[in-house]
Amino acid sequence: MTALITRDELKAAIDAGTVTVVDALGGEYYAKQHLPGALALTRDEVDAQAPTLLPDRAAAIVTYCSNPACPNSGQVADRLTALGYTNVRKYREGIQDWVEAGLPTESA
Repeated sequence: MTALITRDELKAAIDAGTVTVVDALGGEYYAKQHLPGALALTRDEVDAQAPTLLPDRAAAIVTYCSNPACPNSGQVADRLTALGYTNVRKYREGIQDWVEAGLPTESA
């Protein structure tokens, strides 16, 4: 089970530049709207792209998707952990919660 991170903790980490944020939705969803500085990485891409996108396996990484009903962030987090990443957490509430809180997003 991947450890969770709250919106406030995640915002503080993004503001401090101490976390790599991973958007597990990818594609059009990522292009339309994602958390500041987030990288797009879907479950099917993890094995091939994680070593390049996320070279430091000890770095703080947070995955997210749309909302608590979306399984993508957990699947990406679990796969990263299986590949040896040691500091992976999940923002379960996802971008829906982030946007509803009035926090900034980016688009591609």
